[in-house]
Amino acid sequence: QVQLVESGGGLVQAGGSLRLSCAASGRRFGRYAMGWFRQAPGKEREFVAAIDWSSVRTYYADSVKGRFTISRDNAKNTVFLQMNSLKPEDTAVYYCAAASTALGLISPATYDYWGQGTQVTVSS
Repeated sequence: QVQLVESGGGLVQAGGSLRLSCAASGRRFGRYAMGWFRQAPGKEREFVAAIDWSSVRTYYADSVKGRFTISRDNAKNTVFLQMNSLKPEDTAVYYCAAASTALGLISPATYDYWGQGTQVTVSS
């Protein structure tokens, strides 16, 4: 069992930055691939970024590539999402998720555990 708690969301102006954190419980955190997803009102949950257990491979949605960076600290059971050059269209609830496989990380169905989400609002 893995429990995930996101933090770091908030209100920021367009062009600003936020850093999201996701703290995980459990001793096996280092064996899970981690992902970030987001869901805006009236829209489906969409993939943002993912990272494998060893940080060797990272994956990004085209809409955030070059602006967002995913990283993890296995010693601290934490995964991060650094978000720069934020746009109003980045406004959403952001969720972190843990997957026991490193395949298919862009699909929400791959993930075994989810956090409760943190709101990110970007004003124009």
